[in-house]
Amino acid sequence: MPDRETARAAVAFPTAVDTHAHVMRRDAPLAAERHSAPKRDVTVEEYLAVLDRHGVSHGVLTAPSFYGADNSLLLAALDASRGRLHGTAIVAPDIDRDALLAMGRRGVVGVRLNWVRRDSLPDVESNAYRRLFATLRDLEWHVEIFLEGAKLAAVLPRIRASGVKVVVDHFAHPDPAHGVACKGFQAALAGVRAGDTWVKLSAPYRLGNVDPQRYVDALLAARGPQQLVWASDWPFVGHEDEITYQQCLDWLGQWIPDETDRRTVLATAPAALFGFAAYDAVIQEARR
Repeated sequence: MPDRETARAAVAFPTAVDTHAHVMRRDAPLAAERHSAPKRDVTVEEYLAVLDRHGVSHGVLTAPSFYGADNSLLLAALDASRGRLHGTAIVAPDIDRDALLAMGRRGVVGVRLNWVRRDSLPDVESNAYRRLFATLRDLEWHVEIFLEGAKLAAVLPRIRASGVKVVVDHFAHPDPAHGVACKGFQAALAGVRAGDTWVKLSAPYRLGNVDPQRYVDALLAARGPQQLVWASDWPFVGHEDEITYQQCLDWLGQWIPDETDRRTVLATAPAALFGFAAYDAVIQEARR
C-alpha cells in the first residue's frame, strides 16, 4: 500500500490501463538466460508521455527477461510514476516475504515467469515455488506467465492449484498450427471459466500471423470480459519498427466492438486485478 504522499500524486480511478509495457536501458547488466536484448534506452518518462498522448490513465510495467531478477530499473520507474504505474517483477523462487513486501511498497503487484524459448522449465511444484505461490496468494498478488501454448498446458493447472491469481501473456501464446484447440489455450480457457486466470489481449504479431479474433471470441464465451485485460506490449521488442501504439488500441476496438465489454477489459478488470482500485481508496482517504 502506498504512503499518503504517493496516493495524493496518483491519478484517480483508471479510465484505461495498459497492462504490459517495458522500460529498459542498454547499459544495464544482462542475464545469461535471455532471448532478447534492448535495442535502445526506453525511459519511464517516454512511456508516460505515450500514455498521455493516447488517453491511457494507468499502466503496468512488466520486467523483461533480459535483466533476470534485477528489478532496480523497474522499481526506479515505479517510483518516478508516483502511483500511476504498477509492476510485475522477476524474482528468484526462494525470495523472502519481506523482500516482496518492500517491492510492494513501491508498486509491484505480481511476479513474472518469463519461460518462453526454454528447453527445460523449472519445477513449479518444488518447495521453493510452492512457498512463493503461497506467499503471493496471501499478498493477493498475481503470477504472470509467458510460455508457449504447447508447454503451458502442463504448467498452468499446477500454478492454479496453489490458489494464486494467474495472468497469462499474449492470448496464452497458442500454437498457430492448432489455434483454439491448442492444449495451452484450452488450459487458459479452463482457468478463465474458473475465474482464477486472466488473459492479456496483447501482441497479436507474436502469434504466427494468425487472426486473434478466434481467441478473443473463445475467451469471451468462456466467462465474459471480466477475465480479460488489454496491453500494448510497448515498445514492441523485436517489432519496434512495425507497430504503433494507436494500432494496439485500434485492435481492441476491432476485437471487442461492444463498448461496455471493452470498458471492462480496458479499465474495470485491470483496475481490480493490478491493484489500482485499492489505490483509489487510499487516495480518497488521503483527501479527507
